[in-house]
Amino acid sequence: MSTILDTIIAHKRKEVEKYKPLSSVERFEKEGFFWNFTVRSLKQSLLKEGSTGIIAEFKRKSPSKGWLKNQELEAEVVVVPYDKLGAAGISVLTDTEFFGGDLDDLIQTKIITDTPILRKDFIIDPWQIAEAKAFGADVILLIAACLTPKEVKDLAAYTKSLGLEVLLEIHNEEELGHICDEVDLVGVNNRNLKTFEVNIEHSMELIKKIPSDKVVIAESGISNVETIVTLKREGFKGFLIGETFMKEPEPAVAFANFVKLLNATKA
Repeated sequence: MSTILDTIIAHKRKEVEKYKPLSSVERFEKEGFFWNFTVRSLKQSLLKEGSTGIIAEFKRKSPSKGWLKNQELEAEVVVVPYDKLGAAGISVLTDTEFFGGDLDDLIQTKIITDTPILRKDFIIDPWQIAEAKAFGADVILLIAACLTPKEVKDLAAYTKSLGLEVLLEIHNEEELGHICDEVDLVGVNNRNLKTFEVNIEHSMELIKKIPSDKVVIAESGISNVETIVTLKREGFKGFLIGETFMKEPEPAVAFANFVKLLNATKA
């Protein structure tokens, strides 16, 4: 039986096949931000003393919830407050079909913020990694559920050769084997990408089995400060949060209130 992830990956393969001949890697190397910016380290940002640890996400839509925001919403409205109010990183969804994103969101975020930027998409080809660098990403996401361990290692090695960081997302114990030396950060997704059900216990169970030299991030299903406090005690350094902010009428205000409460809790 086909899952949501299967559908997304099948569409992504067609998308890459369509656009790859139109822009070669060599063209990316000559344009955009490829050699013209300093890569910002998400790993360092998360480990920095006093870091909120929050990777705040910009996305207009999700396969499970539909449209969270109008398609015309400009990234600037949301990501500038993320940047100014303490986000350790900014995640930008660039998939158009299922998440309403665009590469223009990525490049716009790079220009107007100083925070490390994660390109969140379904990466299956080195071409997408070169594209990510040309459009301003500092970190790329690799999803274990749609890649073999060898594919992860090869794609991560290419990413590192371009000077970018690698976040590997896993969901279950079987995917621990995808973790390799080339991976900088490991994300535990509490949302099952095959069913889109959320279970925060995944993070608690898996972190004990992740190599201690990896910076670990909890992803999805984080909607309150108490959850972050609990996960921090278990060793998590990062917390990827998207819908909690984006579903609110004013994501920037929701983010500001969340950070204020987090800081008060830490105090």
